[in-house]
Amino acid sequence: MASSPTRTGILIGAVAALTWVAFGFWAFVFVAVAMAIGALVGRIVEGKLDVSALVGAFRGKRSSS
Repeated sequence: MASSPTRTGILIGAVAALTWVAFGFWAFVFVAVAMAIGALVGRIVEGKLDVSALVGAFRGKRSSS
């Protein structure tokens, strides 16, 4: 069975909801932040995110590319 973005989204939502129910709001926030950081690192490793452009965006530099 192939993985699809919809199934991945459902799995992520289920993990987040179960975390909230089982451990409370702050555990949910921690899991959500950890998942976002993991996604960011994954994009960098795959080469789908330009780190220098990201740093420039945080510094307030604009780029049209």
